[in-house]
Amino acid sequence: MRGITLQAPGGLDALAIRETSDPGPPGPGEVRVRVRASSLNYHDWRVCSTVQNPAFYGIVPMADGAGVVEAVGEGVREFVVGDMVISVFLPMWQEGRPRMDHMKVIPGDTVDGYACEYVVRPADWFTRAPAGWSAVEAATLPTAGVTAWRALIEDGALRAGATVLTLGTGGVSLFALQFAKALGAKVVITSSSDEKLERARAFGADHTINYRTTTDWATEVVSLTGGRGADHVLEMGGADTLEQSVLAARDGGHIALIGALTGHAVQAPIGLVMRKHVNLQGVVVGSRMHQQSMVDAIEALGLRPVVDKVFGLDELADAFRFEKAGRHFGKVCVQW
Repeated sequence: MRGITLQAPGGLDALAIRETSDPGPPGPGEVRVRVRASSLNYHDWRVCSTVQNPAFYGIVPMADGAGVVEAVGEGVREFVVGDMVISVFLPMWQEGRPRMDHMKVIPGDTVDGYACEYVVRPADWFTRAPAGWSAVEAATLPTAGVTAWRALIEDGALRAGATVLTLGTGGVSLFALQFAKALGAKVVITSSSDEKLERARAFGADHTINYRTTTDWATEVVSLTGGRGADHVLEMGGADTLEQSVLAARDGGHIALIGALTGHAVQAPIGLVMRKHVNLQGVVVGSRMHQQSMVDAIEALGLRPVVDKVFGLDELADAFRFEKAGRHFGKVCVQW
């Protein structure tokens, strides 16, 4: 079986396809999946570019996986041979409220991920993919899609007429744009690229802001919303953007703290958060039940993902370099 394992010393230059052991047939409660595609996320880049962390040596990377069930073990009733399935980012979090111990098992991080041809895993580590979606399309969902869905719908209780502010034009932001517009909300989206903002408007964004030319973008958001501020903010940046996100939110608004692209160390605007009664919530993807609900909604709404570019598995390092350069609009994927 072909697959990628992280080598010591690691780093993107060490990403190469190697022969690995076939996982064999599924046991009771398990499924054997022919993996066909994965999508790139910041989390995966952090793992694959690490050169100093021995914990990652020998790990098969990539948290997102989409493929076809080839065999089912005894007792599996949810899937049959031929089903297209997608992985679950936090397989220990099946439903209910999140707990810290759900983070102990993360494919492509604490256990082997999906940058390989075949996996044998417990059946509840997967959900079905949306009907009619390709493996590449389906692979965009487990991290980016579920994160946007949880932030807006499961935790944010998004309602029609609300205003959503999302930072950037990556996978999470564009899923948020699609979910919000499909449910009757208004969307403000930011980027440093006028070209990307034009594309976002074509996808339904009501307002766009170039944060390089409009550095005080929080004030612009408040102005665009008639002085009220955004009901929901998807905060991707972290250290450099959190204060402006709080300023851009309405009193009592919901801020989903999703990313830390500009750093983790931040002087939090605690007083401002308190005075505005802002609900600031950390979001690390979601549960299996969240993913199932999202798939049902996607089918009902007729949505499709935004895929920018697709690479081969043997081009995974190039795919990461492409994404890191910030040239993408939507998701970057690999298939094999």
